[in-house]
Amino acid sequence: MVSVVVPIYRVEKYLRKCVDSLLQQTYKNIEIILVDDGSPDACPEICDELKKTDDRIVVIHKKNGGLSDARNAGIQIANGTYITFIDSDDYVGIHYIETLVKAIEDGNHHDRLALAERNQ
Repeated sequence: MVSVVVPIYRVEKYLRKCVDSLLQQTYKNIEIILVDDGSPDACPEICDELKKTDDRIVVIHKKNGGLSDARNAGIQIANGTYITFIDSDDYVGIHYIETLVKAIEDGNHHDRLALAERNQ
């Protein structure tokens, strides 16, 4: 499993497109961790709506602590063997996670991957 941590703050305009790009991944064994970092806009409600659409979505609502704090909150609950981060105002192609997993499992390009193996 790959855990995808998405820190969220003031991105209501982009959030759905970001999450949609993750839900459309060809690699399906993922959990999407949406970390609402105390966003003052409609992001908290959007996160809760999105959670209802797919069991792979997990939502954390927390007091604003900044990007690193939000990422760390997501890491704390991640269940994946691998963890990656997507900025909530970005979106990814449908093969993004599949390509990363294949590269790491094939031993190719470890120095350039945006995917970390979880030590348990």
